[in-house]
Amino acid sequence: MKTQILDANVRSFLLHETRTGKLATVCADGRPHVVPVWYHVDGDDIIFMTGDKTVKAKNMRHDGRVSMCVDDENTPYSYAQVEGTVSFSEDPQELVHWATVIGGRYMGQDRAAEYGKRNGVPGELVVRLHPTKILFEENIAE
Repeated sequence: MKTQILDANVRSFLLHETRTGKLATVCADGRPHVVPVWYHVDGDDIIFMTGDKTVKAKNMRHDGRVSMCVDDENTPYSYAQVEGTVSFSEDPQELVHWATVIGGRYMGQDRAAEYGKRNGVPGELVVRLHPTKILFEENIAE
């Protein structure tokens, strides 16, 4: 039986409200590169999208190890840090599906189809973060 790495508490935290993930990748010269991303959770994986020519896409193709931090900036403060590796899809149906799901999550269901059409296009990538390590700290200030 497969063990879920994203337990119920982490999953609930990641999907609560519309927090933005801070994705860390490594540039070819070793410098860190951190950018905000909209995301969704699919099973144990975290899904986000990016253009195939972005710095983060180039970095992830060079080194597929990433780290993403999602935090609650309100007291008593909590965060989840997810480390793992990534895989990519350029499948047209997946592009539209995930662009619609993620757009609906962040912009509301009334605009989901609009975002799916706008962002689910050739030149975009569906990125699937496969977690290998989770650090989850809740209510740090209590």
